[in-house]
Amino acid sequence: MIASLKRRLDRRRLRDPRYAYLFEPCERDEVVVLDTETTGLDPKRDAILSIGAVIVRDGKIRMGETFERLVRPEGPISEESIKIHHLRACDLEAADGAERVIDDLLAFVRNRPIVGYYIGFDHAILSRYVRERIGIALPNETIELSSMYYRRYRKSSAYEFVDLKFDTIMEALSLPMLGKHDALNDALMAALIYLKLRTIPEYRGAYG
Repeated sequence: MIASLKRRLDRRRLRDPRYAYLFEPCERDEVVVLDTETTGLDPKRDAILSIGAVIVRDGKIRMGETFERLVRPEGPISEESIKIHHLRACDLEAADGAERVIDDLLAFVRNRPIVGYYIGFDHAILSRYVRERIGIALPNETIELSSMYYRRYRKSSAYEFVDLKFDTIMEALSLPMLGKHDALNDALMAALIYLKLRTIPEYRGAYG
């Protein structure tokens, strides 16, 4: 009820009718798996440096339908951030500004649900940019991979700790590791997790 009301209000607040497609129902079996590399972990202040995304349709990763863009930041990049994603200011000088990249991303994502590992962060920081462009936060449904994994993990008791670290999930599901902290690689690994978890029946609490 509340979510439906918020969605209607957001549609009214939409500044540009060209983006009305974001509110259309997604009727196909497809999602966009997405990851961002940023200057830090504060979605209210930090900047996006790169975005990687891939479409999963009918249970398959569509390698011919990927999105990979660098974003030219307006402010400095800290040394700690560079150590993680290896993106320096000089690497981003020729990149498009955030406004152009966000427009292209919206055209790529369209009305599909967005999947990711701790996708709440990516959604929050992207929504800050999207709000500047069209007046509303990114309205797409989100699917959190760590929650999917937790629901499907067969605990040995009600008190067992479930490790939700990305590397742990990849290893537990016997999935190959690609180069980390590269937005497209991270999106591809997240897509593998999503597809693997879709095939595992949900565990409903009968501890074995």
